[in-house]
Amino acid sequence: MDADRQSFEAYVQARGPGLSRHAYLLTGDHHLAEDLAQQALLRVAGRWKRVVANGDPDPYVRRVLYHQHVSWWRWRYRRVRETPLDTIDRPVPDEADAVAVSLAVRAALARLAPRQRAAIVLRYFGDLSEAQIAETLGCQVGTVKSQLRDGLARLRVLAPELAGRLEVQS
Repeated sequence: MDADRQSFEAYVQARGPGLSRHAYLLTGDHHLAEDLAQQALLRVAGRWKRVVANGDPDPYVRRVLYHQHVSWWRWRYRRVRETPLDTIDRPVPDEADAVAVSLAVRAALARLAPRQRAAIVLRYFGDLSEAQIAETLGCQVGTVKSQLRDGLARLRVLAPELAGRLEVQS
């Protein structure tokens, strides 16, 4: 049991920040992201021995993270926060350019449908293949492709100012 605990703790230390980033991109809120990542890791901790026995734990943990997020937005009332994109169109100093792009990306992602947001986050921020995304989301590869296509099209409409900044290939 002690070796399993050490293995899990090492995994959390190594992958915890990455899971928190994924959770943040899914939720759009730092506090909710921390809660989501912690809840997902708590669910995985009880099954850690079986998870590790099956090989790489990352796909399983990402799937738990996503399903926990889906559970939250299905069963709990959440107020959708939309940040107006028109606050970003004023001139920004060079050193703050990256912050402006980051805010625009976050605002645009927050306005996508949850499955589109999840697919885009996993593909372009998590660098997963379409097959890995399909496994994580529990759907077909064709569904992932259509979610990515539709989500990218919506992002182009929601945040046209990002067109020259982000090189996202469909």
